[in-house]
Amino acid sequence: MNRRYFGTDGIRGRVGEAPITADFVLKLGWAMGRVLAADGQRDLVLIGKDTRLSGYMFESALEAGLSSAGVDIRLLGPMPTPAIAYLTNTLRASAGIVISASHNPHEDNGFKFFSRDGEKLDDATELAIEQMLNEPLTTVASERLGKVSRLNDAPGRYIEYCKGSVSREVRLTGLKLVVDCANGATYHVGPEVFRELGAEVIAIGNRPDGLNINVRCGSTHPAALQRAVVENGADAGIAFDGDGDRVIMVDAHGRVVDGDELVYIIASSRHAAGLLSGPVVGTQMSNLGLEVALKALGLDFIRARVGDRYVLELLRQRQGVVGGESSGHIICLDRTTTGDGIVSALQVLEAMVLREQSLSQLAGGMSKFPQHMINVPVTRRRSLDELPALQDAVAATERELGDDGRILLRPSGTEPVIRVMVEGREADQVRRHAERLAAVVQEQLQ
Repeated sequence: MNRRYFGTDGIRGRVGEAPITADFVLKLGWAMGRVLAADGQRDLVLIGKDTRLSGYMFESALEAGLSSAGVDIRLLGPMPTPAIAYLTNTLRASAGIVISASHNPHEDNGFKFFSRDGEKLDDATELAIEQMLNEPLTTVASERLGKVSRLNDAPGRYIEYCKGSVSREVRLTGLKLVVDCANGATYHVGPEVFRELGAEVIAIGNRPDGLNINVRCGSTHPAALQRAVVENGADAGIAFDGDGDRVIMVDAHGRVVDGDELVYIIASSRHAAGLLSGPVVGTQMSNLGLEVALKALGLDFIRARVGDRYVLELLRQRQGVVGGESSGHIICLDRTTTGDGIVSALQVLEAMVLREQSLSQLAGGMSKFPQHMINVPVTRRRSLDELPALQDAVAATERELGDDGRILLRPSGTEPVIRVMVEGREADQVRRHAERLAAVVQEQLQ
């Protein structure tokens, strides 16, 4: 069965345009409730959200749909995506739903789903929900309708969990940190975690108004964080995305330390402490410099398809514990079940404290290869393998790059674009190759 609604990370789109409408979301809640009800148990589903204005509408719609299927609901309010994963597991809920479009602007929204184990839903469950969406909506008898309550201590529970992800002897006393919450779901818990561990915290992007999520702030727009770190003489900066499952950092000089470098720091620190098992997992987009740096330490590195769910799958298959994406989706399986921006940042800060090195020193063991990516808007979908002119251009470019470069062409899972990425040792050469390939893609798919 082909997917109609679920992408690589749940369901996402423009608010008010199908399928991100109130009527569809009501049906979505009902469909999920019906799939869960197949086990014959009285089910409980947690609902969290980020700070988008549309979250109120979709929270109510999901609540109505789930209740009509006989499922109880616990509302968590604005909370980071990984917090819902953690609480779903610890509260023994049947599933968790996050209303969020992650790093997208407020005009978009979406839905991420977690199983009772706090992991992304498997393909079979997603397909079962899609299939149920084709059925007519029915309502259980009134005495079996789901009940709704609110979990008021959710922030405190999650803060304690995050603090417990680092060694008890680790204190952040003496560190000055700037924390950018992207006006999103971490605004009320992120800064508090670092403060309670002893750091001096300057919070920015922590005044959400429902419309300013990810606007010139957060992990996708780090300029404000870079300025704040330098102006305040901070030791490091930390930036989350709108729902808190991504993180990037900024060193004391204002230089961005991206997800690839953070994966390197965490993996190399685990390795130095004798705590790393299995290979480190990246994606097709991970910088070649990460692979080279890890191999220099004698560590295996393997690439998954783009998407944190695929990183997680490979980690589990190969018994690994550390993986992630350059965007800042980082998974520490010895600490979490999913990507968690706060927990990942804490692992880096722990390394700074225990190894007595600055963020720039820890990242210095890895040299990034120049990488240039162009998002090419497309008006029609075709398999790239069916475009001979493009394949010829790729082959010619690969010959020029040799063993010191890579090319990746892939359709976005969330936008109507083809991502064209070229990587190599010479920045100008890389840019020229990317622009040439992007022009061929545009010519073939317009």
